[in-house]
Amino acid sequence: MSTNAQQIKNAFPHRLLFLALLSALVCQTPVLAAQANPHLFASAPIPVYSYEIVQTYRHDPSAFTQGLVYDGGAFWEGTGEYGQSALRRVSLENGSVLRQIKLANSLFGEGVAVWKDRIIQLTWQSGVGLVYCKENLTETGRFYYRTEGWGITSDGKRLIMSDGTDALHFLDPETFRELEQINVTCGGSPVEGLNELEYIDGKIYANLWPTDWIAIISPETGEVLGAANLAGILPKADARGVDVLNGIAFDPKGDRLFVTGKLWPKLFWIKLVQEDEKDQ
Repeated sequence: MSTNAQQIKNAFPHRLLFLALLSALVCQTPVLAAQANPHLFASAPIPVYSYEIVQTYRHDPSAFTQGLVYDGGAFWEGTGEYGQSALRRVSLENGSVLRQIKLANSLFGEGVAVWKDRIIQLTWQSGVGLVYCKENLTETGRFYYRTEGWGITSDGKRLIMSDGTDALHFLDPETFRELEQINVTCGGSPVEGLNELEYIDGKIYANLWPTDWIAIISPETGEVLGAANLAGILPKADARGVDVLNGIAFDPKGDRLFVTGKLWPKLFWIKLVQEDEKDQ
């Protein structure tokens, strides 16, 4: 065998590996591009919203926010990262931690929801959900699921859970049995990366990881009914070392919509403004 032939033979396995990696990257690109594409919703026949900041509040810059819900004048916030995950009661006015319980080091905390006198918290890849007594933050139970746990909210009858894909799972809040699953689409295309959730006025609001978009979703059909682009909401001076937008909470009595992000030093009360109305 010639020297050139031997070199080609030796290089062949490496080329196969390179092609395999390239193929995997190409296969993933449409999903990632769709998640990050600023025109993802612009071409769809749905309203697209920008925002106005009504008020800015302090937020703990060490909080890797994975879940946020407004309840009784303050927030329940679920934070992530192994060894740092917690469920905490947080002041709206100054961002201080009023109460908290830390998760085991083996658990990565995710979304949170309130159900009656309980708080539900998901974990990322452990397949376990945690149930707490709201009054004293003691763990009172656990439930299990086969997907990853990302975001969770409630429509007053069911829990609604995301797993990072285009799927939303509807659970019985007492038994945690899955009742239904829908897939989220926009113009017939799947919308993936569904993260933190909030149920507002009959619709599901979902952070889309890893973007600045919030999708407004029909809980009946999974169709995206509108989308909000929150790009630039965190000033550049505050953006050093932060992670993505994640965290939606709603105060129904005050009609206030709150948003924040992972490791963000600020939390915002915002008003959504339809793009064509803002231009007028």
